[in-house]
Amino acid sequence: MSLLSDADCQVLRQRLATLPRPVRLVFFTQTFGCDTCDDAKRILDELAGLSDKVSVETLNLVLDTEKAAQFGVDRAPTTAVVAVADDGTELDFGVRFVGLTAGYEFSSLVAAIELVSGGDSHLSDESRALLAVVDRPVRIQVFVTPT
Repeated sequence: MSLLSDADCQVLRQRLATLPRPVRLVFFTQTFGCDTCDDAKRILDELAGLSDKVSVETLNLVLDTEKAAQFGVDRAPTTAVVAVADDGTELDFGVRFVGLTAGYEFSSLVAAIELVSGGDSHLSDESRALLAVVDRPVRIQVFVTPT
């Protein structure tokens, strides 16, 4: 049984069809101690099934430690949203989703796929100028909750 309704699938197919570049969802899971990993994987697989421009790579957080370090992932489930350039190289803008991307988070995931694929943050020139003076790595975390 699908998690997404037929109407949602139709809308998502239309949105994903306009992606300028393919996007790979690098999904980190683990076998033990992750109650939401299976559901998170199922959602990503359904989403990827709606477009040939979206794919899922599943990695085990415990076994694939080198890849986890490369993506800065230290817990499961985590999904890295990565664009794929024409030459096959990854364009990683650091977009990560920790936890189950269901409910409100699902719409954020779809929007992130669109933004990463386009490679443009849509920030104003003023915001870009302010960010240009940042001289060290900054970790920004956004927490989403329905309450």
